[in-house]
Amino acid sequence: MLYPMFAMVLLTFVVMFTVFIWRVRSVKNGTVKARYYKLMRGDDVPDYLIAGERHFANLFETPVLFYVVCCLALILKVETMALQALAWVYIALRVVHAYIHLSYNHILHRLLCFWVSILIILAMWVLVLISH
Repeated sequence: MLYPMFAMVLLTFVVMFTVFIWRVRSVKNGTVKARYYKLMRGDDVPDYLIAGERHFANLFETPVLFYVVCCLALILKVETMALQALAWVYIALRVVHAYIHLSYNHILHRLLCFWVSILIILAMWVLVLISH
């Protein structure tokens, strides 16, 4: 479970650096004034920046349930192949979700990835509970 958790951390850092680069570029090219970033208000911000910032924030919401269930699996010593597989499927879905959100941002595609990933987390929790 450690490797899938690390993969999730890497994804979080990739999104963080991507959003940071977008912010710097937005100030350099004059799209957004630097003072906007003081309180995140005041300018008309491009949609791609809003989506990037929202996605980065989302990486600290539902993925917390993923980290907790992975830690529980480690602590309780119930790392099964099924649990490992579900963890990697979750990571793959989160990568696809990030790609969708940070690129073409099709709501239906994003929604599908999001809800399937939520169901994966639920399945992981059920597996940990019945394995304990």
